[in-house]
Amino acid sequence: MYGKIQAVVQSRNFTNFITYLIILNGITMGLETSREFMANFGGLASLFNTLVISIFTIEIAMRIYVHRLSFFKDPWSIFDFTIVAISLIPVSEGFEILRVLRVLRLFRLVTVVPQMRKIVSALISVIPGMLSIAALMSLFFYIFAIMATQLYSEKFPEWFGTLGESFYTLFQIMTLESWSMGIVRPIMEVYPFAWMFFVPFIFIVTFVMINLIVAIVVDAMSIINKSEEEHIVEEVQVAENHTNNELIKLRDEIRELKTLIKASVKS
Repeated sequence: MYGKIQAVVQSRNFTNFITYLIILNGITMGLETSREFMANFGGLASLFNTLVISIFTIEIAMRIYVHRLSFFKDPWSIFDFTIVAISLIPVSEGFEILRVLRVLRLFRLVTVVPQMRKIVSALISVIPGMLSIAALMSLFFYIFAIMATQLYSEKFPEWFGTLGESFYTLFQIMTLESWSMGIVRPIMEVYPFAWMFFVPFIFIVTFVMINLIVAIVVDAMSIINKSEEEHIVEEVQVAENHTNNELIKLRDEIRELKTLIKASVKS
């Protein structure tokens, strides 16, 4: 029984089935936001959700049975277990947030698609570096927000009236959303040299800092790819060494066989 369940859990077809089921469940969740769809097919959608949760629960139970304690040592397995456990909690009055959280089970695509898992692993590995850049960016934001509030709060209180409003306006400028025609050019009509404040801010925060984050993520991806390549090379070398050892043993056996044949012929 254990061998059969292990073969099912580790089979490619089973993984593909779970992947397609997650995608189909994501489509139905999107359709459930339509009142017209729910009015016509609400019962079928609820039945399908129950079926999906049942299959996911059986899948997790099979994986726990196969991997035992090692299941709970794998972060991705714990993530899957948590997502399914949230879906199993009955929704009652006052806990409607649990119904919303059920959509998180779509994140299970990350665990079943290797490329997605690789990207998430890279993002997790660069968190310390990203935190350092985020801290430096926050310092720039704080300094520029104070300066903007002091410079432009009197004439443009809707954008720079308080420190919080200055933060939000600078964040909008950082995203380059209507920063020129919507904010900077109106300010330049009153303060002609305002560009000397906003252009360096955009250059430092938008172009330099954001590209630093991109560079860190790309570097992490290259490190992961390099480690995978090294692992593949090691596996190939191990297989080659095993093959060479088998060939050496086979040659020795052939020599022994020749010796025995010659001895039997002489006798």
